[in-house]
Amino acid sequence: MNRYREIIGRINYALFLAVVALLPFPQICVRYACVAWFVTWVLEGRWLQKPASWRENKMMLPFVLFGIWYIWQLVSGIWADNHAAWSMQMERYITFGVMIPVGIWGLNSMYDWRKAGKVFVIGCICAALFYPALLTLLLFHREIIDSLNWIAPWDYSSFEWWHFYQINLSHIKFRLILCSIDIFAIILIPQVWEGEKYRRLRIFLIAVLTLSILISGSRQSIVTLIIVCALSFIMNMPEPLRLKQGGLFLLGAMILCGIAIAIHPRTLNTINEPRLELWEIATEHPSDYFWSGLGAGQNHTYIVRRFIDENKQVDPSAIGHCHNQYLQELMELGIGGLLLFLIAWLSIPVCAQHEGRRTAILFSTLYGLNMCTDRMFGIYCGVALWSVGLLFILLQSYTHRQQQTTGSTEA
Repeated sequence: MNRYREIIGRINYALFLAVVALLPFPQICVRYACVAWFVTWVLEGRWLQKPASWRENKMMLPFVLFGIWYIWQLVSGIWADNHAAWSMQMERYITFGVMIPVGIWGLNSMYDWRKAGKVFVIGCICAALFYPALLTLLLFHREIIDSLNWIAPWDYSSFEWWHFYQINLSHIKFRLILCSIDIFAIILIPQVWEGEKYRRLRIFLIAVLTLSILISGSRQSIVTLIIVCALSFIMNMPEPLRLKQGGLFLLGAMILCGIAIAIHPRTLNTINEPRLELWEIATEHPSDYFWSGLGAGQNHTYIVRRFIDENKQVDPSAIGHCHNQYLQELMELGIGGLLLFLIAWLSIPVCAQHEGRRTAILFSTLYGLNMCTDRMFGIYCGVALWSVGLLFILLQSYTHRQQQTTGSTEA
């Protein structure tokens, strides 16, 4: 029996490494890897054991809270008008259901979070080279696109490589999610390659990923990168300097964000920023959804209906969603669902133990900022990134406890 668990445990860890390596690539790859990984976790049988106590695993609370939120999403299908949209949303959220028992019962002792972090970063670097190469090939060979029947229409308005890359990147990997994955890799790099020995390697890896974010054309990602890096520097300051200089440093980062938006090719105005109109339409009649919500997956249907009611010409496929995770939670689950979602999210840095707190704070900031302009949980790869991020936070504390146990045993 022990031999069986060891073999399944090794397969489970190998599949987890495959998940983190494939995360930056087209989402269909990571989807199958996630399913296979969870199947081996079930076969390993850890769910048959008694879960760790609250003191040993405080990160259990975020998983429980998100579990309640996930159940609320499922139950909201009872009052949802569009059950097809509800079922599609639930399919995207299935990773939540997968992650809840994993977070409560934990992982096997073979998991090495630093090794996993290195695999994740290398996957991001490979993706940073893969997408420009792929899109350059497609730029000069339209017949490949036509024969593969891509889901989204491709933009041929310009044959300049920069424009073609920025516009069509979202057709094979949503650019904000891809940049969020890269930013999370930047957060992990100093922790998985520690010491002066790897200083040049750290600089090289961060430079490549930063360049990948800059050429993606995502304003939100650039702003998020600046704020996350500023927060990281503040956290590394000596304690006496944090309050004195941290505020000024953060103010400088905000000014830099403003400059980045001002000089960006897609400047912020109502002509080329449809989000502003979507937010206005979505919030004109809050009484429609404030208390009970519309049900999971219904924000798209509601916004299209509001456009039609105001006699505006609209292509339903062009609207998509309300482009704000907080607003989406309010619209779909009401004020109670939004508060539960916020409490669950804030519990991540609060419940993280000392070893994983830095990662938890930066990861929560990364997602919290990007949720302001898009639905980070409305896309399968966004949910997968959330899952991997929480596992890394969980593993940092778990690995530390394993090392302490080993050290005390040897002593």
